[in-house]
Amino acid sequence: MSLRPTLRFDEWTRVKPVIGMLHLLPLPGAPQASHTFAAVVERAVNDAAVLAAGGCHALMMENFGDVPFYPGRVPAIVVAAMTAIAVAVRRQTALPLGINVLRNDGQSALAVAIGAGADFIRVNVLTGARVTDQGLIQGIAHDLLRDKRHLDAASIRILADVDVKHAAPLAARPIGDEVKDLLLRGLADAVVVSGSGTGQPVSIEKLKAVKAAAQGRPVLIGSGATAALLAELAQYADGFIVGTDLKHDGISTNPVDPVRVKAFMAAHQAVCGIS
Repeated sequence: MSLRPTLRFDEWTRVKPVIGMLHLLPLPGAPQASHTFAAVVERAVNDAAVLAAGGCHALMMENFGDVPFYPGRVPAIVVAAMTAIAVAVRRQTALPLGINVLRNDGQSALAVAIGAGADFIRVNVLTGARVTDQGLIQGIAHDLLRDKRHLDAASIRILADVDVKHAAPLAARPIGDEVKDLLLRGLADAVVVSGSGTGQPVSIEKLKAVKAAAQGRPVLIGSGATAALLAELAQYADGFIVGTDLKHDGISTNPVDPVRVKAFMAAHQAVCGIS
């Protein structure tokens, strides 16, 4: 079990947490599945142990290997597999755990979070609509928030992307307006802002605009955070979801590298003054 105390959501803007990614190998039934399910679980648990030992404040698990992704609801096997893996991760560490079911199945993410005792979920398109490689994806806030209420899951926080990566808007809108819709009409708890794709950094101007519109809610970097960029990003970001920079050779599909985790967390402590 991790020795780091559990981080409360209301501490996020103070601590500027590092949320380490658990990029799952392809799950059973995925086109590129080539590992036994036991091996998929083992990789996730091992990555969680390395991230926890290296000092990360929280974890985020997603079905990263399941390309091509379903645009909406995923099959039952994905929900079952992710719940089993999340339970195994929870046995490994007490760090707060988030769930993201790609591409946009927030309802299944909520179900996994409830079943495994996770703390938050990430939703790529909570409000509005985006053109993606899965086609047109539309917001799910109306269904997700009612499920959250019906299932008495108020403690599970929603991290929602604005101008999500690997996507384009149907029509251009000021990003500040999109942030306000996420918070006031989509009832998101925090906003995630990313670059154009996995591992790609967000522009500082975009980050500043999101932060200005967020009305004090946490703004998290969703891609491209590196030890070298932390000092610049931390001026406006309230946390960092980090995957690629913590992997061996900086390749997102590789296992987590303890040396890279240590370097990132040392940079975080130097910049943010919090261990």
